[in-house]
Amino acid sequence: MQTSSKTAREIYQDVINNPARKRFGFGNKAVLVNIDLQKAYTRTDLFATAYETDPGQLQYVNELTAEFRRLGWPVVWTHVAYMDSAEDAGIWGTRTDTPDSLQNIKFGSERSEFDERLDIDCERDVIYLKKMPSAFFETQLQSLLVWHQVDTVVLTGGSTSGCIRATAVDSLSRGYRTIVPEECVADKHESYHFANLTDLALKYADVLGVEEVKAWLAAQQ
Repeated sequence: MQTSSKTAREIYQDVINNPARKRFGFGNKAVLVNIDLQKAYTRTDLFATAYETDPGQLQYVNELTAEFRRLGWPVVWTHVAYMDSAEDAGIWGTRTDTPDSLQNIKFGSERSEFDERLDIDCERDVIYLKKMPSAFFETQLQSLLVWHQVDTVVLTGGSTSGCIRATAVDSLSRGYRTIVPEECVADKHESYHFANLTDLALKYADVLGVEEVKAWLAAQQ
């Protein structure tokens, strides 16, 4: 095992500035999957479970969303919410039981609501309720991607170390080119955030600046 006195952020910058592996690259058609951008995780003024890495995150997500809609490509939003009994959280919901706990994001609660700053079109966009980290797990996402004949998955939301990572691994495992715009994902602590961005960049996805992703989209017809 290698050791280092560098911070997770510094190690990430070393990897991004000196890439050792070629990119997976963009394909021909993409889906935008915005993961769990709900108040429990975005409203730092309301909830202890919320986090912010880049203050422009939600605006960037809206800009990507607009480009996907222009192209007629699918836009997906996921969120989590659980029954009063929390039985649908399974074993994942047994570690803690506090007002901030995952399984206590209840249906109809403010924590379950999407952030009002997001540009969500409930008629055109696809909205999935998920129970576990990956957006692919027991949702219809895979079928949607097959129907739209996409080969590239662009991921935004949070957390980088949890649902973004889990979805990226599942995306790659299903044969999709996977793109993570750095400014569009967030986590509770910079250590988790940058450590997982590093691992994603080395193994499972292309971690790119959002401006590069936007430029690619702008060039598509």
